Amino acid sequence: MAVSIAVDIMGGDVGANVTIPASSIALKRHAGLSLYLVGDEVKIAAHITRLSRAERNRCKIIHAPQQVEMSDKPSIALRNRRESSMRLAIDLVKDGHAHAAVSAGNTGALMAIARFVLKTIPGIDRPAICGIMPGIYGATHMLDLGANVDSSAEELFRFGVMGSVLASAIGDKERPTVALLNIGEEEMKGNERVKQAATLLEASELNYFGYVEGDDIFKGKVDVVVCDGFVGNVALKSSEGVARMLTEFARDEFSRNVWRKLSTVFSKRALTAIRNRADPGRYNGASLLGLKGIVVKSHGGADSSSFASAINAAVIEIKNNVPQLISNQIEKTLTRR
Repeated sequence: MAVSIAVDIMGGDVGANVTIPASSIALKRHAGLSLYLVGDEVKIAAHITRLSRAERNRCKIIHAPQQVEMSDKPSIALRNRRESSMRLAIDLVKDGHAHAAVSAGNTGALMAIARFVLKTIPGIDRPAICGIMPGIYGATHMLDLGANVDSSAEELFRFGVMGSVLASAIGDKERPTVALLNIGEEEMKGNERVKQAATLLEASELNYFGYVEGDDIFKGKVDVVVCDGFVGNVALKSSEGVARMLTEFARDEFSRNVWRKLSTVFSKRALTAIRNRADPGRYNGASLLGLKGIVVKSHGGADSSSFASAINAAVIEIKNNVPQLISNQIEKTLTRR
């Protein structure tokens, strides 16, 4: 299947030094993929030589004279960055030239611009950010990871519908399990919004699992975990912090003396395997669900391999036509209710 993706080359902490090599990785991985490289054409031209001639033939440079800064407020990005690489990438999706847009730029600006340009699916008032968290027994889709600080019970319910559709499309599961993040598994625990959302989920046709606690996220015991954006973002950033802490602890302990340095030689394979299983880069690429088009957010500090994973996530969503699946399911759900 031929797919085209608009890549915000200037977004993220590094910009073209990461996004151009990542584009090369993605083009090698997907034979039917073509890319719009959106950004400063001079900077893109300086880096595009890293791609082979065949890869360059599958790319088109779209010059963007502006760039959304990581410090820009969403309102500023929306009003004053109309010719930014982020905005033009999303415009390409709206105009039907690209099937999806991928950016590692300012999350708030990306959500604001995407919502303004692409609009939301009927029945969805607030889009949500859905990411994948590694777990002991499998990965878990989690939303919302920061788009909505406060969410009503109805919105949490619709997050569950969207997360279920995405997990089904990507994970090829007929009926993914959906859970609500709570401070305990008992029915009496949690605030009123969570309790009301549980009632809505229980009455739906979703495969509702019940409540899960924070440590359950990383067990992989359910396919989808639903929460509001405040809680989800705290959980995400906390997990990233713990991962960095453990990495530093391991590096410090293995370099403490000669004998421990020598022991790394014998444990290198096991350490590499552990790192690969827990590597956030493998799961990089959070989906902005609820929009009429596909937009994938990469971590701002992603390396080229991780950013390529975000492009890969967009390819999968395109091939499964995720926005249409969500639209169909939301319509079906609202009709039944």
